[in-house]
Amino acid sequence: MPSETSGPRRGRGERAGLSRGRVLDAALQLVDRTGLKGLTMRALGEELQVEAMTLYHYVPNKDALLDGLVEQVFAAAAPALDHTDTTQGAPDWRAALRGYATALRTGLLRHPAVLPLAASRPAATPAALDDVEASLRMLTAAGFPLDQALHVLNTLSLFVVGHTVAEAQLSGDPGRPGGTGWLAGLQADRYPLVTRAAREGLGVDDAERFSFAVEALLLGFDALRAR
Repeated sequence: MPSETSGPRRGRGERAGLSRGRVLDAALQLVDRTGLKGLTMRALGEELQVEAMTLYHYVPNKDALLDGLVEQVFAAAAPALDHTDTTQGAPDWRAALRGYATALRTGLLRHPAVLPLAASRPAATPAALDDVEASLRMLTAAGFPLDQALHVLNTLSLFVVGHTVAEAQLSGDPGRPGGTGWLAGLQADRYPLVTRAAREGLGVDDAERFSFAVEALLLGFDALRAR
């Protein structure tokens, strides 16, 4: 029997207050707590206090639910793409892409369980494709041919996801092989620059490396656009 505190679960016909957005929000919260293995329709139904079958009115299958999780994280970064240069009255594509990359990294680090999905599932929902279309409009208006605009958007997104995956996997004990403590203990006469960098903590800040790489990409994109 349901407890007095949780209340009875709603049946298939009692979907008051539910929406696709609410289902996806609950799924993201569940994944944050339990990981992807804990995401089942039954568990999600328990989270929302509805029968599992009710969820199929909002997400037709498990693949649609997983696509929706990716959409949630990417959509949270999309507002950063709406960046207008007040002096020119037109979108500042560099600032927009810089802000998007930073916001996407932040969102992925906040929801690390979604990282495997972000690395393997392309934009497939209408909302995600709307953001892609808007980004391509901005880039083509800035002078990128359509094929280059696609390369710019895909390259940046893949870099952000890959960098964030590496951050999530490499964080941990600095004494592990390849860690700063381990590198600092190498033979200084053979690896003077490596050991010095490790001792002084040079080049190890993830956010600093990320920003450096994003700026390098933007400079390269701009050079290719001008050419």
